Amino acid sequence: MSAHRISDPLDRRRFLTAAALRGVTVVGTGVIGATALGAVDADAVFAAPLREPLDPAVPTSAFVEGRITSVDGGVLEVAGSYGDHARVRLTGATSVWKVRPTTAASIETGDGLYARGVPMPDGTVAADAVWVNIVNLHTTIRGIEKTRLHLAHGSHEIVGNLLPDTSSASYSGAAPTADLSGLRIGQGAQVLGAWRPSDDSVDIVRVAVGPGAGRRR
Repeated sequence: MSAHRISDPLDRRRFLTAAALRGVTVVGTGVIGATALGAVDADAVFAAPLREPLDPAVPTSAFVEGRITSVDGGVLEVAGSYGDHARVRLTGATSVWKVRPTTAASIETGDGLYARGVPMPDGTVAADAVWVNIVNLHTTIRGIEKTRLHLAHGSHEIVGNLLPDTSSASYSGAAPTADLSGLRIGQGAQVLGAWRPSDDSVDIVRVAVGPGAGRRR
């Protein structure tokens, strides 16, 4: 089953980066609420190391990653990256992120998924938080247009969609800003966003430029 506990050696960043490229190559009751297990914003999924819950009544978090193969009511069937399989149960306490905080109604078959939650006796993982299609890419800016960036990620070319009222930039570690005018062709850029399965582009939430931003692969 594709459920990984905190101590497992799964490299979450490597998975989430690969998820953007895997289509061609890419990618209720008694449930503990999201705040007990940790933050649910887009940055939280990349935090390392993940901390054990402070409340001893909260079970150790489990993590599920993969591609959603079906949506059956409140249960997501997930095919993991390594041929494994998991079932993720959505509840009234589940927080959902897909470019921005949203609802379970936005989750679709074919989406990529990263979920955090509590293992249940029936073998499902009751999710407190689900990040849909989230990616963290280290790239180089190859082109700049009004509504998109052209990015190189290794040997892959990626279109990054700039979203009004959502996309922001961070320059040399400064706080994010809506001003994208400081972006330049040739800059290394770390892109946090959501993969779009329909065309393998990425909706950009934040692009960070500065020393080391585009180096990792």
